[in-house]
Amino acid sequence: MSIEKIHWLGHASFRIDAEGAVVYIDPWKIAGGPRADLVLVTHEHFDHCSPEDVEKVAGEGTVIVATEPCRPVLEGVGAELRTVAPGDAIEVGGVKVRAVAAYNTEPDRQGFHPRDPQIPRVGYVVEVDGASVYHTGDTDVIPEMEGIAPDIALVPVGGTYTMSAEQAAEAARLMGAAAVVPMHWGDIVGERQDAERFAELFDGVTHIMDPE
Repeated sequence: MSIEKIHWLGHASFRIDAEGAVVYIDPWKIAGGPRADLVLVTHEHFDHCSPEDVEKVAGEGTVIVATEPCRPVLEGVGAELRTVAPGDAIEVGGVKVRAVAAYNTEPDRQGFHPRDPQIPRVGYVVEVDGASVYHTGDTDVIPEMEGIAPDIALVPVGGTYTMSAEQAAEAARLMGAAAVVPMHWGDIVGERQDAERFAELFDGVTHIMDPE
């Protein structure tokens, strides 16, 4: 998959323009865009699970995939809603999706995304156009990442609520990412220098994007 088919919409929001499918991940503060075939929501926090933004791109045939805690706010969007937990796999319109656990391990972040089976939070491995794209969700470095080997990983670098640039570089090595797009910077937390610092530390390819 060409990196040009991946659009960073700011913060943790992305759109993937695949052949025959448009996939959004965590749309938030977006202006709109092409109609979604599939919307993936990683967890229930407002900057990831935004029904107002999902509504901007949802239409006939759109499928929303989210964790169970997102259900109360996303049910009103009017699109088909399917819930997943870590380890689940689902296929929608030829797009294969696997949910991977996402949680904090650092003691000072336990108030944000603790590992809690009652409140599951995930990242997604999306297989489309012969490539795999791994959006980690809001997480620290965790064992579940090991060996995923995505062609492109979308990884937070802003710190505070998620990994710092240094930790993100460790995560990218653990998962075996070929290329990384740093995210979760530029709004709420993190700055461009965090993305640049990641690029210095990671031996693979880094694509620092400007939000669209």
